[in-house]
Amino acid sequence: MQIEDVAHFCLSLPGAREDYKWGGTRVFSIAGNKMFAVMDLAGKGLSFKVASDLFLGYVDRPGVRPAPYLARAHWISVAEPYSLGDAELRDLLTRSHQLVVSKLPKKQQVALKL
Repeated sequence: MQIEDVAHFCLSLPGAREDYKWGGTRVFSIAGNKMFAVMDLAGKGLSFKVASDLFLGYVDRPGVRPAPYLARAHWISVAEPYSLGDAELRDLLTRSHQLVVSKLPKKQQVALKL
């Protein structure tokens, strides 16, 4: 997937919106300010949340590392060109979205579940 393909996919997820923060970072979030993916505008990387039990398995893979500042919350970073396949990347972004949705109040969750 190319950078714009990833951005388009993130925005296709229920309730997703895009903001620009921190002087050059595209942030994909839901429910106002709950981030599920972060993309460097220079195309240097894509970061997103993974399940805690999968975190160590992903950071052991080539091209994947703990996301700066967010690793303690089980976020990984993948450099461009992405070392993950298109289907796997879409699945991981969808799961990241759902991990964030699962932390929202129940009323908000109903509208955002896939």
